[in-house]
Amino acid sequence: MTDSKLIEGNREFVKDISTELDAKMTILTVKGQSPKTLFIGCCDSRVAPNIITNTHIGDLFISRTIGNFVSPYDPDASYPASASAVEYAVSALNVETIVVCGHTHCGAIAGLFGLDTLDDREFSNTKKWLSLGTKAKDEVLKLITKDTSEREKLEMTEKLSAVYQLDNLLTYPAVKKRVEEGTLTLNAWHYNIDTGIVSRYDSKTKEFVI
Repeated sequence: MTDSKLIEGNREFVKDISTELDAKMTILTVKGQSPKTLFIGCCDSRVAPNIITNTHIGDLFISRTIGNFVSPYDPDASYPASASAVEYAVSALNVETIVVCGHTHCGAIAGLFGLDTLDDREFSNTKKWLSLGTKAKDEVLKLITKDTSEREKLEMTEKLSAVYQLDNLLTYPAVKKRVEEGTLTLNAWHYNIDTGIVSRYDSKTKEFVI
């Protein structure tokens, strides 16, 4: 899709904008944003947070990363993009919920099982980032059997990785503090691209449920 096509789409958006949306945008402009949820999703173009949750402009504070991974707290990181999104959402916007949403057919998760095949020069940053999913991959390799299909293996990793990202979130002092206070909840989701259905991790049963 060309730049011109995108600009054309914007012009159509402006022309077709509804009175209701126009009024909401005016409020968001004047009063600022106040989303209640930080949605951490994958960069995958098939995963559109507002669409799959049927939410509107201003409802979600969205951070998209490869594999929906969350980097652990590291105050000495050179360019902590994902970390700053977490800190801003929690400490400035005071969101009440953080959702980490994995999904089926995730290229990042599949890539975990083929890191050695990636070119070190072209994918140097990608390989380092994908290391955040190594724990999930290693755990799944211990659980699978010869009867486990490739799709099952990857889906297990997609789900387990989303859960492990919650552990990474808890390394942030502000996140840990608010979770302990009961003012912030953390959730792991898994979005099925084929069906459009989201399942949610139940910490009591340790399973994803619809």
